[in-house]
Amino acid sequence: MYTLYGFAKTRSVRVAWALEELGLPYDYTFINLRKGEHKSADFLALNPAGKIPALMTDCGPMSESAAIVTWLMDKHGYEEFMPVLGSKARMLYEQAMAFVITELEQPLWNMAKHDFALPEAQRLEDMKDVSIYEFGLALKGFSALLGDQDFLTGHMFSGVDIVAGHVLSWAKGSGMDLTFDNVKQYAERVLSRPAYEKAWRNEKAHMPASL
Repeated sequence: MYTLYGFAKTRSVRVAWALEELGLPYDYTFINLRKGEHKSADFLALNPAGKIPALMTDCGPMSESAAIVTWLMDKHGYEEFMPVLGSKARMLYEQAMAFVITELEQPLWNMAKHDFALPEAQRLEDMKDVSIYEFGLALKGFSALLGDQDFLTGHMFSGVDIVAGHVLSWAKGSGMDLTFDNVKQYAERVLSRPAYEKAWRNEKAHMPASL
């Protein structure tokens, strides 16, 4: 049994989605970011960076959503949700995951940081325009990586599609245009999976009504 520490509408949904795809039971522990619970001594013992998600495993606590998703899929979904090590599909997985978390996601995170996450004195008014520009460039690269494939490694839905799907959902929620037909179709294909809907609803159910 895994324990996922998270907060709705954050990267923790990636881990919940992976667990749902794999059909694994898990407990969900709500960490109230607005009350600073991610900075508590108990949570810092799980993730010294003070960020969610964190997953308690039989090997100990693990953080970093992309790493957690990859580890879960390797451990429980190898050859079903994860390409074989050393294969071309696995090469595409590693390449796409690195691109998604370093290029496609970062403009969205920069926008969020300068909108609400950073102290007001550290926020830059022009960061939204910069982020929109950078996201457009990254999206063009993502469209090229995807090409005419159903998923980022070909015909197999894998862990990188979870991370990419969440990033594209985040982009849509931020008012970004996905621009390219193959990206729009991919986002619809990935985000319509029942496991994503179940993960999202489960996280939402753990949120206090007052939030």
